[in-house]
Amino acid sequence: MAVDVRVETVIARPVAEVAAYAADPSHAPEWYANIRSVEWRTDPVLVEGAEMDFVARFLGRRLAYTYRVATYRPERLLVMRTAEGPFPMETAYTWEPAPGGTRMTLRNTGEPAGFARIAAPVMEAAMRRATRADLARLKGILEGQ
Repeated sequence: MAVDVRVETVIARPVAEVAAYAADPSHAPEWYANIRSVEWRTDPVLVEGAEMDFVARFLGRRLAYTYRVATYRPERLLVMRTAEGPFPMETAYTWEPAPGGTRMTLRNTGEPAGFARIAAPVMEAAMRRATRADLARLKGILEGQ
């Protein structure tokens, strides 16, 4: 069973500011509650092919995975895919102007295997809750709340 979680919010800041902050992997531990650390594998420049190692805690388990930037269109789109990790996952950020600021959409899709496949509905619900909270945290940081 595939996992597909899409969450969006409007942040009262310009697209350039929201995209610059959110797309920078070094900021991920600041606004993602589950991400503990990010280490660049390649030069710390956000370009297609760049790789970074993430360590997260999710559903009580430590997860270590490597993301590779698949697509990067500054101020519009960032798509990262796992190059190594517990199951194939794709994370996509989009940014677009919206009344009052920037609409940011975060979408996680993946195809769990093994035990994770059986737990996919629970994982998807937990991911949706966590993603909503993460975007709320990002909004608070960028809006200075």
